[in-house]
Amino acid sequence: MSLTFTLDPAVTPALRDGILDLWTDVSNAGGAVGFVPPVTPEEIRPELVRQFAAMADGSRRLLVGHDEEGRVAATAFLTFNSHRLMTHWIWLYTVMVHPRHQGRGYGRDLLAAAEESARTFDGVDAIRLTCRGGLGLERFYGSCGYKEVGRIPNAIRVAPGDDRDDVIMLLPLH
Repeated sequence: MSLTFTLDPAVTPALRDGILDLWTDVSNAGGAVGFVPPVTPEEIRPELVRQFAAMADGSRRLLVGHDEEGRVAATAFLTFNSHRLMTHWIWLYTVMVHPRHQGRGYGRDLLAAAEESARTFDGVDAIRLTCRGGLGLERFYGSCGYKEVGRIPNAIRVAPGDDRDDVIMLLPLH
């Protein structure tokens, strides 16, 4: 079994709902994707609308992985820098694989598809992402070629008394 990845799919109601379901399920399973459980699709919807608006203006691209049944199983947003001195690298945001697919290598597949997509963008030399410390994510990203290049202690407040490091990772493309 594997996922089929598409860069810049048409945004249909089915895709929108699939991403909302994915984002909700990942968040409620404890995934570090911008929300803390419990969360509902209605709470996530405004953030997804902002992502779609950025896609419409060309500053963001969407990578989607569908499973063999056609369900949205993985996503990542590739975001271009607007600062003229930083257009040579992109951000990778909201990297998600549905919990039902965990442990199958789909996270690695998603990162490989993101890297492959980024290599097609003119003038892009690297991918940068941040991840929440305390979950082992930096080890996972490191195993996929990303290098930790910075860490801001206690920058993410998951809950009162539960602050996590914001870990900055970079994948050079050359």
